[in-house]
Amino acid sequence: MGTPAIAGWFRAEPEPALLGSRCTTCSTIAFPKAKSFCGNPACDGTEFEELALSNRGTVWSYTDAQYQPPPPYIPASDPYVPFALAAVELPEGLTVLGQLAAGYGVRDVRVGSPVELVVEPVYTDEEGERTIWRWKPVTEGASG
Repeated sequence: MGTPAIAGWFRAEPEPALLGSRCTTCSTIAFPKAKSFCGNPACDGTEFEELALSNRGTVWSYTDAQYQPPPPYIPASDPYVPFALAAVELPEGLTVLGQLAAGYGVRDVRVGSPVELVVEPVYTDEEGERTIWRWKPVTEGASG
């Protein structure tokens, strides 16, 4: 599967996961990864370990992008086609924003709906296909 559009923020295999970090001093978890200082204002930690975050969470909020975002956004089609966004709360206590998976929209989620992380193509450039994480609604009886 293609190259990540944002290097180091997620992986596609062995199973899709966002890549965060954990402070080795206080265990605060961050996404994207902390690099120079801990996000906990009570901690002066500067060392972090990489952490694969949970690939399932619940919808905290959602909306649709009826208007094309400004650059550096790269539209998937011309003319522009609106897409859905979800803020997803992970078991680690973080809330991460991402598009809903291809074929899904605001009609497919509600606050509290379960979703799972998937990696899908987002655009193709001169170096090939680029991928990004998205949130796929978990349907009744789905496995994974």
